[in-house]
Amino acid sequence: MAPGVLKCIECNADANELHRDYSNGILKITICGSCKKPVDKYIEYDPVIILIDATLCKTQAFRHILFNTEINIHWKLCVFCLLCEAYLRWSLLQGSQLSNDPADIIRYTKEWDFYCMFALAALELAVFCVGVLVILWSVQWFCGGVLEFTPLLKALLLSSYGKVLLIPAVIWEHDFSPLCFSLIRLFVLTSNTQAIRVILNCRRCLALLAVCGGLLLETCVSQALKTLQVCSQDYLPVL
Repeated sequence: MAPGVLKCIECNADANELHRDYSNGILKITICGSCKKPVDKYIEYDPVIILIDATLCKTQAFRHILFNTEINIHWKLCVFCLLCEAYLRWSLLQGSQLSNDPADIIRYTKEWDFYCMFALAALELAVFCVGVLVILWSVQWFCGGVLEFTPLLKALLLSSYGKVLLIPAVIWEHDFSPLCFSLIRLFVLTSNTQAIRVILNCRRCLALLAVCGGLLLETCVSQALKTLQVCSQDYLPVL
């Protein structure tokens, strides 16, 4: 995919423009030559409507966001999502060490646990993305195609926006919180799958295979780190 190429959100055909600007501020949406539908109807929509459709994982909304807009906040969004996930893990860790001493709150803010959780979340995200990219690159290489990593990585990071829902799930803690965390994780993986489908214009099974492979690799690395941590804790008292 060449940079700057616009796409019809209905049929994924290339487009030269989304609208034409006539005199007196009159705009006319361009009609796609392939499907005879508006190239991008979302240019007239409110951002809230676009966000709702993206939350529903509509293909048209994803094409609008990934192809026809200049959104370059994926790295900032990635850092914010990592902070949300790190805060969730840190809060669960501190929740298992509750104390009635108010001074503990100040002491907890000075601990390095939060930064360790952030590093762990960043590592797991990197492993997940690497797993997804390696699987997709292998399939493309086997089929004689070429995979462009930059737009695909951007799509993966943008489609992980669902992790921001972890913050309200932690604030309004409930007995169903573990279920909420699982549903949020499922939503993020579904968004990742849809983003891969839109970028590569491929079948759902290939996108799902890549996401499952990345998730499996992430899980293996996470379990290996937990095992290493347990072994180190058992070894230190002996020393």
